[in-house]
Amino acid sequence: MFLHTKAAAMMAYGWFSLKGLAVDQFISSQKGGHSQFLTIIGLWMAITTMTLGLASDVWPSITMFGKIKRLVLMVALPISTIVTSVYWTLLIFWTEMILAARPLPIDSPNPDELVPSFSEPTIMRIPLRIDLALHAVPAISLLLDFFCFERRYSRGQAIYGGIIMTALACLSYAPWIEHCAKVNGSFPYPFLTESPFDVRVMIYAGLSTFALVFFWIMNALHS
Repeated sequence: MFLHTKAAAMMAYGWFSLKGLAVDQFISSQKGGHSQFLTIIGLWMAITTMTLGLASDVWPSITMFGKIKRLVLMVALPISTIVTSVYWTLLIFWTEMILAARPLPIDSPNPDELVPSFSEPTIMRIPLRIDLALHAVPAISLLLDFFCFERRYSRGQAIYGGIIMTALACLSYAPWIEHCAKVNGSFPYPFLTESPFDVRVMIYAGLSTFALVFFWIMNALHS
């Protein structure tokens, strides 16, 4: 109960703190808003998982909470792991590939224009405490929950369920972000903006495969 409550609270803090940042106005004005970001989708799936876990803690006789939680966890865990591993790797070694450029001042002749993303001083950053709440807490809390309080998935659930849920997630997010980018003129992540369509397809497929394989590995390691 402590894990579920604390993790959900920390992630909710990260989400609500975004509203106080200057970049929120710019993101909210775009097609899709914050839902363009896989980080936010993974965040809400992790919050949902923790909330369902808490409900199962409080009302253990209602088994439906636990069943729905395991279904959501099957998607939330791989997504959160992708977000954490890709985000921090790019942030440390190739910052300009993951953080977008800062919008020009509102009184600029072209307020919607973005300055070049490779100009380091213009890179948009968020405070570390919010960064950790968004890009670290989801994966860490889900891994702790899975290994400490959840039973492993059966072979059939892991193989067939994992493939189905991963495919559904990929086929939902990829068209959505492509649609938003078509309207907005750019992707929320610079490395996608700078990649042609065929490369983006390979990125979607590659990250989905990584998520699926990671899920299988984590499930196999579960005692």
